[in-house]
Amino acid sequence: MTSRELTAAGIGDPALRSAYSRCRDLNSGHGKTYFLATRLLTPVQRPAIHALYGFARWADDIVDAPDPALTAEERGARLTRLDAELQSALRTGHSSHPVVAALSDTVLRYGIDPRHFTAFMHSMRMDLHVTEYKTFEELRGYTYGSAAVIGLEVLPVLGTVVPGPEAEPHAESLGLAFQLTNFLRDVGEDLDRDRVYLPQDLLAAHGVDLGLLRWCRLHRRTDARVRAALRDFSATTRGVYGHAALGVPMLHPVSRPCVGTALVLYRAILDEIEKAEYAIIHRRTVVPRGRRARAVLPALARTAALRARHAPLPAPPPWSGSPALHAPSAGPADGSDGGRSGDGDGDAPGRRVMS
Repeated sequence: MTSRELTAAGIGDPALRSAYSRCRDLNSGHGKTYFLATRLLTPVQRPAIHALYGFARWADDIVDAPDPALTAEERGARLTRLDAELQSALRTGHSSHPVVAALSDTVLRYGIDPRHFTAFMHSMRMDLHVTEYKTFEELRGYTYGSAAVIGLEVLPVLGTVVPGPEAEPHAESLGLAFQLTNFLRDVGEDLDRDRVYLPQDLLAAHGVDLGLLRWCRLHRRTDARVRAALRDFSATTRGVYGHAALGVPMLHPVSRPCVGTALVLYRAILDEIEKAEYAIIHRRTVVPRGRRARAVLPALARTAALRARHAPLPAPPPWSGSPALHAPSAGPADGSDGGRSGDGDGDAPGRRVMS
């Protein structure tokens, strides 16, 4: 986090500035595409976006911690401690955990609904014991917490020119589209973790089962039936992008280049997957740097023009000390309707967050 960004956002406390900087480091280190898009936001907005990403990344890393000696119960205990730390921070406005400190400050400043984080933590716990989903609707029960709520979390930071509830469905689709793209891009890596996010009924409709997917991964080949299933999933994902794109004009003008560019960059992952004819189970698809640059450079020009024509979003005031709004646990339970978080090239928050 640069000093200019923190100062613009009205973050003066040294410990809090350090906490936000830690979140920025998580973003720049893990989410190349996502981080690139955030550079198109105003300095006022960037710290909050980094805090939201940093928390999602931190929780995601607990679930997929590289230490194989950690059991699911131990990972679950770590998630529980993280959740308790967050709930305490939302009540008091303070935390010794740098990522939680930055997140709680952002939540309290922008008035973000704490129930979104309840839903997110629920989906993170699902990954400790759920390895497959029978239908797309069942998958959406997971992706609501792991992806859709992230779109809802960033909406107050981005700002809108319409009432918030009108933009919220498109914000949910934004998070969902990124997550579905991650599922497609990371299908091979997820297999290595004994997870299959592609719905079982979709796979079965094309004659694909777990054994065939593992065979493709092992032999570095792609069966025609698997190609057909991946093509079907990609088409569904493109439809979600279409709905998400309708929300871009609803955002504050200074936020549109960032979100519009993120959409272009993430959809480019689908383009590369299709160009590879869905031979992706044995390797990770990346978007070439040149293509990413061609998407970002015009956005930089649009950003400058929009900032010249529109008043900047003001920095929200520091938390006044009033308790955060705490409501009962929200978000769908396992298998119910709802929506996961994601990006390409090793980015939007691992596979659950935009990478």
